[in-house]
Amino acid sequence: MLSNLFFTLNAVMPIVLVIAVGYFLKQIHLFDEKFFSLMNKLSFRCCLPCLLFYNIYNVDNLSEMKQYGKVCLFAFISILIIFTLTLIIVKFTIKDDRQKGIMIQCAYRSNYAIIGISLAMSISSGDTKPVVAASILSSVSIPVFNILAIIALSLFVNEDGKKISFGSVLKKIVTNPLILGVFAGFGCLAIRYLIPTTLDGKKYFTISQNLPFVYKTISMLAQSASTIALLALGGNFTFSAVVRLKYKIIAGVLVRTIICPVVCLSAAYALGFGSLEFPALIALYGTPLAVSTVPMSSEMGSDGELAGQLVVWTTLVSAFTLFAIIFTCAQLGILTV
Repeated sequence: MLSNLFFTLNAVMPIVLVIAVGYFLKQIHLFDEKFFSLMNKLSFRCCLPCLLFYNIYNVDNLSEMKQYGKVCLFAFISILIIFTLTLIIVKFTIKDDRQKGIMIQCAYRSNYAIIGISLAMSISSGDTKPVVAASILSSVSIPVFNILAIIALSLFVNEDGKKISFGSVLKKIVTNPLILGVFAGFGCLAIRYLIPTTLDGKKYFTISQNLPFVYKTISMLAQSASTIALLALGGNFTFSAVVRLKYKIIAGVLVRTIICPVVCLSAAYALGFGSLEFPALIALYGTPLAVSTVPMSSEMGSDGELAGQLVVWTTLVSAFTLFAIIFTCAQLGILTV
């Protein structure tokens, strides 16, 4: 029981503390709001795309995806169902169009890209197979998360009074920096897969082996992505907004940290998924709202303040709900901890 608590705290608390550092730096006036706004842009346009590219490019073997096809299909379908149901509910319950896309994201979009795989590694207790499953699941879930996020943010926010069209939404998808990072990752991964191997099993050419300076640069930017995004989030956070947005914060926290993981993990258990898939599924459904929601929302004209509040509060609450989820799954014999 204590080991599970430490696993979840070690995964979630660093996120909370980095956010707190960003907030502290603003309070002591070391940096102003303009600086943190620029950090948001840096995160969205440079560092997060590098992180997505890095995660996808480092999938070891495309053939392994066949073995985990069932869990990937389950994740894909469940995310689409959550997105569709929330879209219908939000359309009739949220008045502010700038907040609708964010509430939709809060339901289906977890922080899998940043803490999902590390959390799955902690839950797996050294077993490598669940970690492989988590890595492969990221190559499916992360593109779906980001494409649906662009759709959600584009459906309700008009630009310059223009009517929203399929072409404009499609343009936002294919030009979005996060999507470009995903596409570049898949493209390089596919090329790497097609390159012939030497007699000792090594590829004739890979970025990491033949262009190590390029690979190292991408790696360094990828490693800084979460830190920059979290510091910017803390710098833009205001407690005064909590009272004004309290009902939306409560609704978002309940859906992201309790309703979504309970429903989806119960469905996964009923379908027969076990210890091989559950660490990745817990990370996919149980982690807080993705940090990248904030810079993406701000850049696309939605309510970045609400997005920031939801990221902070879902992160705080998930420290407790993840413990409850992991403990329950361990008691049911789904996890080996």
